[in-house]
Amino acid sequence: MALLAKRQNQTNAPTRTHWDPFEVMQEMMRFDPTRASSPFWGDAEFIPTFDVKETKDGYVFKGDLPGMKENDVEVSLNGNRLTISGTRENERSDEGEQYYAHERSYGSFLRTFTLPDDVDAEKVDAEFENGVLAVRIAKKAAAQPKKIQVGRKEVQTRQLGGGKGGENAPMTVQPPAGKEKEMGAKA
Repeated sequence: MALLAKRQNQTNAPTRTHWDPFEVMQEMMRFDPTRASSPFWGDAEFIPTFDVKETKDGYVFKGDLPGMKENDVEVSLNGNRLTISGTRENERSDEGEQYYAHERSYGSFLRTFTLPDDVDAEKVDAEFENGVLAVRIAKKAAAQPKKIQVGRKEVQTRQLGGGKGGENAPMTVQPPAGKEKEMGAKA
């Protein structure tokens, strides 16, 4: 069991027990100059992470939103831009409580993804389960190539006549070889 010791000379400046280059890099990547003037500068910002993958039928966006409910999240699609926004509320703390660590982040977030042209805006669904948001967007039905049957033109029949008996019966005339295209163009 770890014991937490209260420091006598506490300041608002963060102290480090060791230098971690990855932690420094994360702090640099989180820097937002527009928040520097905010009175809440010391608070951690909530930025959910998303996985985006393409399947044969569409695109899937999955985001971790721990501690949030369905009505805390808004998903919208405008043209080819998918926007996911929401707010994770800070837990209420009572006066007299003393925190030794306050690392969980909260606040509002807004993520926007630009979609390719092949998405079908009419076929979008979103579900929220166990703190994971899943948004699925279908692809448009691709124009299927149309197969055109190539074959010979139908055989023409002509009435030859003038004789007796069965001489007036229809007779089938085949065009000479290589002349099918000419006959087809004239017909």
